[in-house]
Amino acid sequence: MVRFLPLSEAVAENLNDGDSVAFEGFTHLIPTAAAHEAIRQEFSDLTLIRMTPDVVYDQMVGMGMAKKLVFSYAGNPGVGLLRRLRDAVENGFPRPVEVEEHSHAAMANAYEAGAAGLPCAVFRGYRGAELARVNPNIRRIACPFTGEELAAVPALRPDVSFIHAQKADLKGNVLIEGIVGVQKEAALAARRAVVTVEEVVDDFDDLHPNLCILPHWTVSAISVVPGGAHPSYTHGYYARDNAAYLEWDGIAADRDAFRAWMEEHVLQAVPEDFARRVETLRADR
Repeated sequence: MVRFLPLSEAVAENLNDGDSVAFEGFTHLIPTAAAHEAIRQEFSDLTLIRMTPDVVYDQMVGMGMAKKLVFSYAGNPGVGLLRRLRDAVENGFPRPVEVEEHSHAAMANAYEAGAAGLPCAVFRGYRGAELARVNPNIRRIACPFTGEELAAVPALRPDVSFIHAQKADLKGNVLIEGIVGVQKEAALAARRAVVTVEEVVDDFDDLHPNLCILPHWTVSAISVVPGGAHPSYTHGYYARDNAAYLEWDGIAADRDAFRAWMEEHVLQAVPEDFARRVETLRADR
């Protein structure tokens, strides 16, 4: 049964050291507040899963929380590389991190297979690609009906998935609008799902029935965190903070500057700070 909890409790009750965990969001609705709470609680030995790791995973890797990444693209969107991730991969600082790289198609299909309770995803892909040379989890399989050679990857079944969304209703159903990405599949594939939302409303009776809605029985906990996707955007609520992404490149380039920024903006911060950070980015509603 879904529970409405403060973010600190939702994270503490659903995330454990050594878990495989997805903090999913695609372009917008990135669950930054949830990731920052996980950093504050100092979880370790995590396998971080995400289709497009960006600044959030750079921060988690830089804080030494990750032992492995499963991903399909890693970068500071519109800016360049992830400097803390690169330092970990190339120099083992602050700890070595294992990487398992896939295509976007493979990740999306693997989440969908996990949501369906299947052991693997089978799809057309990786033709002409060389990722299989460095990723033993990319296999080939023959279709039993046509003999066509297809790609296969293990299903993704995170111990817990964190996503951000616009709204939850009083029953705990969750509404996602705009670019959906794989948030729905990541939540359904996980053993536990935690959602941060901008607001709670009475019901969704006045909304189109075909909007993406996660039913309450698929969600473990909901936390109300206005602005919780910053510096990414939340469709209909606030815009993307492009300046923050540009600023991050310089911060992450230096180990001491990174640590100082994390101390001020994450370790000593609280979820309520996110609402203040998006005040000037609010969209007309």
